[in-house]
Amino acid sequence: MSIFKRRRFPVEIILVCVRWDCKYGITYRDLAEMMQERGVEVDASTIFRWVQRYAP
Repeated sequence: MSIFKRRRFPVEIILVCVRWDCKYGITYRDLAEMMQERGVEVDASTIFRWVQRYAP
């Protein structure tokens, strides 16, 4: 069973946000704004939950 099962967003979007947060230390609000510029509406609190769940 995949750890990404039942997620609203594609796995690629989740992994990009988690990777950018871990590697560059970008704030969640900035990440949400960057994703919005790319056409993906995601809230900063959602990115926070992804990082808490999927970051090593």
